[in-house]
Amino acid sequence: MKKIFILLAFGFAMMAHAGAYNYLVFTNQAGTTTAFEVCNLTLKVNGNELQVSNADGTVDLVLTELASMQFSVDKAATGVEDVLNADSLVQVYTVTGTLLGTYHSMVEAAKCLSTGTYVMASGNQTQTVVIK
Repeated sequence: MKKIFILLAFGFAMMAHAGAYNYLVFTNQAGTTTAFEVCNLTLKVNGNELQVSNADGTVDLVLTELASMQFSVDKAATGVEDVLNADSLVQVYTVTGTLLGTYHSMVEAAKCLSTGTYVMASGNQTQTVVIK
């Protein structure tokens, strides 16, 4: 249940940063991505599934299988550079909000992190990142 709450909290926080991004892209634990246009997008929790709906239809995603979600300008998850400047100072947090460290760049941070899901912040921008 805690994971569901954290996932939804990040989702709603990310919506505040959606701006000009056209798609919300979900990546599951296996690395498969599913993209949804953000126009008229609705998210609902239905048991252990996240129900994602828009004009194209409705898809149920198993919450425990989701690794990340991010906004993108296209249907592909284009990476951290979509939101954060790759060469700026980056703070890295666990998904529960614990600060792990501050790094000179995303590249430096990625080299120091083990496999997992993290939240990277730079200035007033944030991005959920999965290290595989």
